[in-house]
Amino acid sequence: MRTLSDVFKALSDETRLQMLGLLLEEGELCVCDFVDVLEITQSKASRHLRHLVNAGLLDDRRDGTWVHFRIAEKPESAQAHVIRLLPAVLDKRISPELFTRLADWQKSKGRAGSSCSDLLAERAAERAGRRR
Repeated sequence: MRTLSDVFKALSDETRLQMLGLLLEEGELCVCDFVDVLEITQSKASRHLRHLVNAGLLDDRRDGTWVHFRIAEKPESAQAHVIRLLPAVLDKRISPELFTRLADWQKSKGRAGSSCSDLLAERAAERAGRRR
């Protein structure tokens, strides 16, 4: 059984709150979406998302090597109450820049004939070049 403390521990991290805000707006996102938009590693994104799944706030589904996440469809009672409050709590607190990055990333994914892994590597190299 998931405890209420697990829910609040999962909500105690800014990255996880950003992930929830993006999911509330978009419905379902792949790990690769979070990697690009939040500019974090795949392992870090997966770890944060696993916290949210284990707390009962997210559901996941596998698609090949990638996993897609969405807000839990049938959460337990405590999680359901928290999920209902999230839109009001997160309103205007998620940077509009993240939604812009997500839209740009999704356009790139739509155009790319390569895998998410290849596209993530390209975008990381581009960012590294801009930081120099």
